[in-house]
Amino acid sequence: MGLIVQKFGGTSVANRDRIFNVARIVADTRNAGNDVVVVVSAQGDTTDDLIAKAAEITHDPSKREMDMLLATGEQISVSLLAMALDSVGVPAISLTGWQAGFQTDRTYTNARIKRIDSERIESELARNRVVVVAGFQGLNRMEDITTLGRGGSDTSAVAIAAALHADRCQIYTDVEGVYTADPRYIKKARKLPEITFDEMLELATLGAQVLNNRSVELAKKYGVELEVLSSLNPMPGTIVKEVTSEMEGMLIKGVAKDTNVAVISIMEVPDVPGMSFKVFGALARKKINVDIILQSTGRGDNKDLIFTVPKNDAEIAVAVLKENQVRFGGGEIYVDKDVAKVSVVGAGMQSHSGVASRMFEALYENNINIRMISTSEIKISVIIKLDEADRAMAAIHDEFIQ
Repeated sequence: MGLIVQKFGGTSVANRDRIFNVARIVADTRNAGNDVVVVVSAQGDTTDDLIAKAAEITHDPSKREMDMLLATGEQISVSLLAMALDSVGVPAISLTGWQAGFQTDRTYTNARIKRIDSERIESELARNRVVVVAGFQGLNRMEDITTLGRGGSDTSAVAIAAALHADRCQIYTDVEGVYTADPRYIKKARKLPEITFDEMLELATLGAQVLNNRSVELAKKYGVELEVLSSLNPMPGTIVKEVTSEMEGMLIKGVAKDTNVAVISIMEVPDVPGMSFKVFGALARKKINVDIILQSTGRGDNKDLIFTVPKNDAEIAVAVLKENQVRFGGGEIYVDKDVAKVSVVGAGMQSHSGVASRMFEALYENNINIRMISTSEIKISVIIKLDEADRAMAAIHDEFIQ
């Protein structure tokens, strides 16, 4: 007998038929002799619908009240699934995030998990019940409801698996695993049987939407083996783990696209010590993440700073920079949202010559211009025009993945 944590996304529980499909999957896992904890997201478009309801009231809602509102979506899902399990003969109980012991920090709408008190979950498992937990939510020390941000149910599932020392954490989605590229855009994309935590983390961070990057970070930290598979098509999925059998085999594991990118340029910044700290310190105080950074070598006493931020943070970033424009030398500030980031990911790229050259040649042959480049041991990213992103992905995928 093992302990399995299973997470089901919103599309997997979108309606009655899909809820009963999930109930059958859970029942089969339990009937195979396993204890089961299930983590569920809100049904279908419920979260978007709740956000729209808030917008009908105010365009600037309190983040605390948004958490109070959005947490209701998962509570609907867990109660309906528990009912479905009971109706097919599987004893089950639904728990909110706080009933399941999730304690978070005080950051509303994007809280971090501080600890999980798993006593309630363990006691319900001991009573031979399937425990259905509302993902995406917890309680802070003020006893306010908090939510974990985008992809928070993935993070909830991995956190429970780590706290309970589960044998496996299965992430059920509407795709059949992790692919070498998004199969909606790249028809030749193929499913990977396995991938390392580091590779999956890069892909998730760079725009692949199959797993939330915080959940992968947590899985790597606590050694939780993940399996990504489809709730609609019963077949083997993709295993995400520390070491794969192809560690020195297939070089490129995936191509990812991120359209949530903007390029900000600050011209003629004084070329003096500490100026970069002033610029990026001002952005850090507003919790704006900066990704790729280019700095010119300087012309006379000035240099140019060019960097990327998430597109949805661009306006705030520009406002912060303009507030401090005099401190930065008074140079012009420009923002370009008509860009995308396309990346290749694979362990060991640094020890294989010619990867960057092949990538850039594939883009050149398709007349795609590169604006910025960033590299690490396991990824190469380029900033290009937004309307060329899909074509760039296809060209790079054809070059590296047969």
